[in-house]
Amino acid sequence: MNRRQYLNRSLSILSALYLVPTKLFAQPERDWPAVEVLQNSWRLLVPKNFDIVSLRPRINISRAEQAKRFTPLEIEVLFEEGTENPHSSPYNNETRPGVYTCRACSLPLFSSEMKYDSKTGWPSFFASIPGHTSKKADYKLIWPRTEYHCSKCGSHQGHVFKDGPPPTHERWCNNGVCLNFIAKNSA
Repeated sequence: MNRRQYLNRSLSILSALYLVPTKLFAQPERDWPAVEVLQNSWRLLVPKNFDIVSLRPRINISRAEQAKRFTPLEIEVLFEEGTENPHSSPYNNETRPGVYTCRACSLPLFSSEMKYDSKTGWPSFFASIPGHTSKKADYKLIWPRTEYHCSKCGSHQGHVFKDGPPPTHERWCNNGVCLNFIAKNSA
């Protein structure tokens, strides 16, 4: 068997495994009402003087504006779909009540109540604010992953995995460089 045949056969096997019925790996039932309450109560964690950015209209941040406003690492991760180094974000250890917003446009993406320590080195959340993120398939590592972006400005945030805690069993693995944290008790 030559290298090409081996590669094709390996990819066929991996594809077949990916299509195995999900019932074999079924998760316990989710407590959706609790998740919906959490997703819809994020405004309670915003400081009183904070102007919440509206989801509409969508914006496009030009290359010239990116160069003025962001560091090279922020540009690489936010606009070129890169990844920061693990354990490099101060948000890994952030535990205060508040809201995490998109660094590029300030749209709220997560509340502190959605955050958990995934031990991966990146800020992780088990849910997001509904409608504030959009997903797409990412094939950069051959195996498909789910990538998500800010719904207002389109900036890359991270990936969603199905290995998170209850109640959703999702891990929204976010690059810390893509976020700002607004503490509830900030002035």
